[in-house]
Amino acid sequence: MFRKSWTILILFLCLGLLFSGCPKKTVTMNEAAVTDEEAAAREKARLEAERARQEQELKAQEEAARKAQAETEFEKSLVAKKTPGIEGEVLESSLLKDIYFDFDKYDVRPQDADILKANATLLMKSSTAKIQVEGHCDERGTQEYNLALGERRANSARLYLLSLGIAADRVSTISYGEERPLDPGHDEEAWSKNRRDHFIILSK
Repeated sequence: MFRKSWTILILFLCLGLLFSGCPKKTVTMNEAAVTDEEAAAREKARLEAERARQEQELKAQEEAARKAQAETEFEKSLVAKKTPGIEGEVLESSLLKDIYFDFDKYDVRPQDADILKANATLLMKSSTAKIQVEGHCDERGTQEYNLALGERRANSARLYLLSLGIAADRVSTISYGEERPLDPGHDEEAWSKNRRDHFIILSK
């Protein structure tokens, strides 16, 4: 009887020790799991930050390469031109497109605004080039009136280019009125070609 009581007591003691030890073991495992998750999250964040940095560097390199290529293409497009009334050599580029105007108007038309945007993009990629906007008219009207109209047309293009971010000291204007027609004809087809702004490069 006495031995049986001792056996029962020892059994209860063992069970007590067993149950009292379990919570400590569970807490330790939970803490370890949380620590591993935090470490994994930090490593993931580090990898993502490194990937984002590499992508930014790659984009910057690609943009620099595109800019260099565009400037090279612009340089290759330049052709020397001797213009009366302008000292020294000026250059023309086939990449800089003319814009045109309605009869007796000097406001930039929507379709020509897109051309000016393309011209501005080209000038931004060749940051040293300075241009002059030539304003031209058809043969109708007096010489004085057409010189004034040509100046307003050149100024309209200049102001539009400035609004797109081109520096003011890079764009000058001149008016030739009706003096330099692109088409020597005397009909609407010729006149529509002569109502224009032309762009030349003064220096690069």
